[in-house]
Order: sequence, then C-alpha cells, then structure tokens
Amino acid sequence: MDVLDRLRGGLVVSCQPVDDGPMDAPEIVAAMAAAAVAGGAAGLRIEGAANLTAVRARVSVPIIGIIKRDLADSPVRITPFLDDVQALATAGADIIAYDATDRPRPETTADLIASIHAAGALAMADCATLADGQRARAEGAAILGTTLSGYTAETASDARGPDTALIAAFHDLGGFVMAEGRVNTPDLAALAMSAGADAVTVGTALTRLEHVTGWFRDAIAKARDTA
Repeated sequence: MDVLDRLRGGLVVSCQPVDDGPMDAPEIVAAMAAAAVAGGAAGLRIEGAANLTAVRARVSVPIIGIIKRDLADSPVRITPFLDDVQALATAGADIIAYDATDRPRPETTADLIASIHAAGALAMADCATLADGQRARAEGAAILGTTLSGYTAETASDARGPDTALIAAFHDLGGFVMAEGRVNTPDLAALAMSAGADAVTVGTALTRLEHVTGWFRDAIAKARDTA
C-alpha cells in the first residue's frame, strides 16, 4: 500500500507544540505522536528535523514534514529553502509540505517540488486559493492542502471551520486533497470529508494544550460573569 493509500480516509495529527512552551522538546513531540497513532491517527505532521527524527524512531505511519521559519524579507514560513527539504528527507519524512502561495519567496515552488522529488518524497502544497492548487498540480504536487486558507492577506477572514468551498474545488481538480486549517471538532472533520477531502489534518485541538485549556477557561469565565 502506498503512502497516499495509507492516508486516504484517515486522520493526520499535527504534533506541533506551542513554540518554546513546556512541551516543545523532541522527546515530548515523539511521545505525543506515538499517542496519536495509538488513538488511530493514519499519519502525522511534524515540524522540524530534530522532532521528525525523534518521531520517526517511534512510529511507522506516514509523516508529513515541515520546517517553519520567520523570514525578514518574505511572508512564506513553511519549508522555504531547498536545504530544509534535504533536512526533512534525511530525518525520515515521507511527504514534505511547502508554502504553495504566489508570494515573494527565497526559492521557487517549482524548485522546491523538484528537490522534494529528488529526495524520494511526495510533495504537499499548502495552499490558500484555488489558483495555488492549480499551479501546484501543474508543478507535480501529490497533495493539495487547504492549510493556508484564511491565513494570507488575500484570504484573511474570521471564518470558523474548514474552507469547504476550497476543499470541493480541489476535489474537482483531481489528486489527493488534505483538509487542514480550523478543523477543531470531530463534526468539522466529518464536514471536511463530506466536502471532498481525502484526509483531514487536525493540530491545535489535539496537541496544543495551552490553547485548548484557554478555550475552556474562557468559556467558564464567560459563564461565571453572566450568571
């Protein structure tokens, strides 16, 4: 069974703790990933080569690898450099995701995909728009993700839930569609699948304890203050 078949119809858990938080350590990320697999995750999304190396030693499910960077001259954060691709491939990524938006960047998307393929991995395009997905398909990306919908200047909104219109549009393009972004309840994950996703990635709601704790704290405080 190939990598995409192993992910199809399943849940991908993004194990990305809050930066510099108490859970931001490779051994903790690896334990988090192993727990997600024990709970039924079909795959994982892991940030950073050190984290990925630690996770790869503990699981056999497909891993989507990324490296996030804050660049002074580009809004692109997800796997912006060819060296990032090599580091992730060496660490054991089956799939390497990259920012597929049409924004100023240090490396072209075509060069990133070529490097991913040369490393023997599949390319996942983290997209914000239909045009991003169309370009990524033409350049050879195996997976189209809705990851950046709502998180670029062009698409910024206060919308809740996954971008079902973009999921459906990507489904019509063909290929493998990954719903990602603002999927924070089981019902929203099911909605994403119904819209045409092949798999769904969930991150914050499962692996960022500080954020989820805050959701409950705020709800309790609001109820207390209005009682």
